[in-house]
Amino acid sequence: MSFLTLSKKLVVALVVMCAPLAAMADQYPSKPIHLIVPYSPGGGADNAARILVPKLSALLGKQVIIENRPGASGIIGAQAVAHADPDGYTVLYDASSFAINPALRKMPFDARKDLVPVSLAVTVPNILVVSPDAPYKNVQEFVDYARKHPGRVSYASYGPGSAAHLIGELLKSQAKIDMLHVPYKGGAPALTDVMGGQVNSYFANAASGMSYVKSGKLRALAVTSAKRMASLPDVPTLAESGFKNFEVLEWNGFFVPKGTPKEVVDQLAQEIQLALKDPVTRQHLQSLGLDPVESSPAQFSEFLHHEMDRWAALVKTNNIRIQ
Repeated sequence: MSFLTLSKKLVVALVVMCAPLAAMADQYPSKPIHLIVPYSPGGGADNAARILVPKLSALLGKQVIIENRPGASGIIGAQAVAHADPDGYTVLYDASSFAINPALRKMPFDARKDLVPVSLAVTVPNILVVSPDAPYKNVQEFVDYARKHPGRVSYASYGPGSAAHLIGELLKSQAKIDMLHVPYKGGAPALTDVMGGQVNSYFANAASGMSYVKSGKLRALAVTSAKRMASLPDVPTLAESGFKNFEVLEWNGFFVPKGTPKEVVDQLAQEIQLALKDPVTRQHLQSLGLDPVESSPAQFSEFLHHEMDRWAALVKTNNIRIQ
């Protein structure tokens, strides 16, 4: 067999192997897409996903079905997607915990390699909320109360290692107070227990906590953004409350399993960006304090690696451990 003949056969073989992927990309999507939200219904990520899904479904021409798989600060749902078929029909909608978990846990998958960033969706500040019946009406009063009751003031989170957990640890460190961490499986049950007085405080994602603050079911003491939120103009920032450089923004974004065809990743990213540009969708997100962010896969990847490095450094510097 001549070298030329062998070369021709190799080319044909490669074309045959690539044809199914190209065909899949050309007709994608041909069936419903399952969007895994690794947190409980009613939490911040879940609320934002449910705002985005109707427009995204319309743009893709196929239904996007949300599946909540909470647990282990998002790891259970993320692992399910990391191990799913890389065909674009199982998509992860994760949050800031995705970038925090590798700094605190032994991961069942490689967060930097096993999931492909598709698009950042939103960023959102957290709101330090307490029961409206609580004896403290601002951050300073809350800190003073905690100092007078060391170890008896609690703060909730939607799981060990979550953004809410680390923000609480930051406040403990900067305020030099002793607070008890009470982890939940999601933001919704944490909010319920803060409203009921079973736990003293919670750094709520604005998407999940805003409506309760506006209805008076929760009292907002401060926000974690650099500037006051337009939707809560009377609530100061933590920096204004005496904690300089205290700025933390949570985020949500889309991922697919490693090996998903680039054409599918790019198409998903394009449709997500269009959904985020939709005026009705944007207005709904912004009404909850969420800032829509349109990004390419490359931009989201760069953002994500920066977040991972940032949290890893913070965990090391503050010697944060999961008990």
